[in-house]
Amino acid sequence: MGGGGFTMEPENPSLDHYLLTLLDRREPRLLFLPTASGDPAEQLHRFHAAYDGKGATTTVLSLFRLHEQAVPLDELVLAQDLIYVGGGSMRNMLAIWREHHLDELLREAWSRGTVLAGLSAGAMCWFQGGVTKSGGAPAPVKGLGLLPGSLTVHRDGEPDRLPVYRAAVRDGVLPPGWAADDGAGLLFEGETLVQVVTSRPGVGAARIEADGSEHELPVLELPKVRDTTLRTIPHDIAEFRALRRARG
Repeated sequence: MGGGGFTMEPENPSLDHYLLTLLDRREPRLLFLPTASGDPAEQLHRFHAAYDGKGATTTVLSLFRLHEQAVPLDELVLAQDLIYVGGGSMRNMLAIWREHHLDELLREAWSRGTVLAGLSAGAMCWFQGGVTKSGGAPAPVKGLGLLPGSLTVHRDGEPDRLPVYRAAVRDGVLPPGWAADDGAGLLFEGETLVQVVTSRPGVGAARIEADGSEHELPVLELPKVRDTTLRTIPHDIAEFRALRRARG
């Protein structure tokens, strides 16, 4: 996502609901990684507000408080159905991930079929590179390289990124790729872009080539979703959880 989701559009859960539709499980396991912003409490609260009570098991992984994590890091990461990465400093996030070898675990999770998602830094990190404002002014930065090409985000919300991205692609600093607005999401199956979705009208994404050519991509505007229409917990699962809490 170029921007949006529960951290930027809490009143519009269309993109968050869309992520749940990609998971073919009755009670999917969701892991949130807020590393890029230093694990702020507000992001954690918004994540739980968006997904708790929607038929999903939610976990937050704080690499700043890893000593509080009871489950080994590899077991936790590889057990997830969806891993959602928040926005913030892409440079700092990747440095911390590599220190804990989380970059390797995320690659393994992806190869096993885990859905990888995120916004801003949490979206660009999957590509070969993007444009970060980690150091203040927009600048090219390398990503994990799971997906070929590059991505720049907040095309409409932070327009100072786009000229830097265009120049980096033109000069070969970054490979050709995509520019996404806030509220736009790019869905890849394997390494192939299969769909661009938006949470509201008037936003989208473009393909940008090294020769300077650009073209807007067709988009699917997601239906408006009321928070109460997101996936609810089935009655039998609710009973099981209540019994488990009572025994605990």
